[in-house]
Amino acid sequence: MSKKHAYEGKGLTVTFEAARCIHAAECVHGLPDVFDPQARPWVAPDAAAPEALEKVIEACPTGALRYRRADGEDEAPDTEATFSVVADGPLHARGDLHLTLPDGSTERLTRLALCRCGASANKPFCDNSHDEAGFRDNGGLGAESAKPVEEETAPPIKLRLRPDGPVVVEGNCTVRSADGATAHQGGQVALCRCGGSARKPYCDGSHKRNGFKAD
Repeated sequence: MSKKHAYEGKGLTVTFEAARCIHAAECVHGLPDVFDPQARPWVAPDAAAPEALEKVIEACPTGALRYRRADGEDEAPDTEATFSVVADGPLHARGDLHLTLPDGSTERLTRLALCRCGASANKPFCDNSHDEAGFRDNGGLGAESAKPVEEETAPPIKLRLRPDGPVVVEGNCTVRSADGATAHQGGQVALCRCGGSARKPYCDGSHKRNGFKAD
């Protein structure tokens, strides 16, 4: 797990994990008085009302920014788990997400950006390598491969990384196209992370043919 920096304010403590940041800049554009990359420290939590700060942090798609209230309460996850495709980019996930890492530990997250191009040096997280790799995908949804929802299940959503293969999502979730026009719902889905699937964002077994390697 990469290092996190904490910035304590009267109402909120903001944490920042640089390795997860892909410079979406939701923070800088949303509250420039709080988030100033030229200042040291670059985060000033008391420069905005806690409610406004919470809203902007929750817009961070990668979860690089998080917060904890002064009463000790953490950010609440979305009640609905969603996986939104970004054209030519990652998959943005939101919800009560429990990611099992290669070392066997589990990290509880509310937001993350999953690599889809296969080139990230920080797998399974996106690190913007898709730009240099020339990854291209219009963000549509391939032939649906999600198992149907048989019964309502409560969070959390479990994410498991298959070695040299996809990320398997277990639990009721919605997968949305980049334009928001199409959505699939399912109880289990295997998401491509090698970049080679012809049914993106779903896995079609291409990782077995293209030599994809990842823990």
